[in-house]
Amino acid sequence: MEEARGIMVVDVGAGSTEIAVISLGGVVYNRTIRVGGIQMDRAIMHQAKGQLGIEISRQEAERAKLAIGSALPGAAHGTINVRGRHASEGFPREGALFAEDVRAALAEPVGMIVDAVLRSLESTPPDLAVDIVGTGIVLVGGGAKLHGLDRLIGDATGLAVIVPQSPEAAVVAGITSAPRTTPAPMRAVDETRVLSAAK
Repeated sequence: MEEARGIMVVDVGAGSTEIAVISLGGVVYNRTIRVGGIQMDRAIMHQAKGQLGIEISRQEAERAKLAIGSALPGAAHGTINVRGRHASEGFPREGALFAEDVRAALAEPVGMIVDAVLRSLESTPPDLAVDIVGTGIVLVGGGAKLHGLDRLIGDATGLAVIVPQSPEAAVVAGITSAPRTTPAPMRAVDETRVLSAAK
């Protein structure tokens, strides 16, 4: 008989973050929150408008996030020039965002992701929680590339956090290679919380 062994996967996608505990090839526990890369980008857009008076596109915000965005103080450094339309003048303008500005903008969505991970660990069956202490948390999805997110989750949980070399492709690869076993009963939680900055 195959022995049950649990692993936690945190998938930070574009529009949501999904946290799953997997055992015997099936999902034992699942939690989804409506916070992901898009909400992070919109938070940076909100920051740029408030700080610089410049309305930037989501693509420009994503560029800033990937360049100097971080989840922890000191995890990223430098500045980046962003371009957009001045909110009051209506003309194209350029302004500089600092790494700490971007980190401050991301604090709320990142905090919600960390909170969801903690709640998921609290809801994990004790026998599988023991396994996760040994296996750690696997962080995947495009949002896993945010500087310091793995360290922040590790600090908050006291567990090792593993980021695959290509985190955005890791979920697909894992599903493809997963053993064909009968899934365990799934417990799902769907949290439809949205950032105020995304409004």
